[in-house]
Amino acid sequence: MNDKYDCLKLENQLCFPLYVASKEIIRRYKPFLDKLDLTYTQYIAMMVMWEKKSLKVTELCKCLFLDTGTVSPLIRKLKSKGYIELSRSKEDERIQIVTITDKGEVLKEEAVDIPSKMINSKCMNLSKEDAENLYRILYSIIQQD
Repeated sequence: MNDKYDCLKLENQLCFPLYVASKEIIRRYKPFLDKLDLTYTQYIAMMVMWEKKSLKVTELCKCLFLDTGTVSPLIRKLKSKGYIELSRSKEDERIQIVTITDKGEVLKEEAVDIPSKMINSKCMNLSKEDAENLYRILYSIIQQD
């Protein structure tokens, strides 16, 4: 029976399987990240740092699709672990700069096998073609502005 409340059924929500899949994938990362003493959010922040080396806090927020209220405690934690440094811009001291440390670079060597471990553990059980299509679709969703 198709009534006006069908739109409120959980099974009819696209957001729900996306939410559950995201939680499940992050859960599967956990054993690998526990060995590095990183949460998933810390891991993705470090991925940005390994690539960029140094950037403004606002740029890190943009890369992670997170607000400063979420990124600030993340930065404090990574700084306390010695993986990053936080400084003020010489041109404008209102701007904070995050820079990877030597210890943060060493962590990269410990983390380099995580993506292949996730693939080998068949984390998503998708064909290469399906994974590429899903990647394209998900980025088309998150990059809408």
